Amino acid sequence: MDRMSEYPQLIERILTEYIELCNRRPNPNFESFLIADKVNHHYIWMNLGWEKGDRINEMTVYVRIRDGKFWIEEDWTEEGIANELIRVGVPKQDIVLAFQEPKMRQHTEFAWT
Repeated sequence: MDRMSEYPQLIERILTEYIELCNRRPNPNFESFLIADKVNHHYIWMNLGWEKGDRINEMTVYVRIRDGKFWIEEDWTEEGIANELIRVGVPKQDIVLAFQEPKMRQHTEFAWT
């Protein structure tokens, strides 16, 4: 797998599928969408809207591709984006759980940097 051509497509497809699931139960006051910076390889699942008088401005997932690896900066999904990446064939050494403190990453099965 040529990482720098395949990896952006993989994460975009995974996040798009999640967002489509969320949008199956549409809420006219709430919107989920993907922000994709394809040049710099940043992918953000964003939620905006209003709920019970409160402004919703949430980042559910933020993944960037850096040095040929997925850096998961934010992940509020139940299953975990890392698990989705593994399911589609990404090796654990190509996934960094960047939301964890760097000294704690060595205790995971994933890449440290």
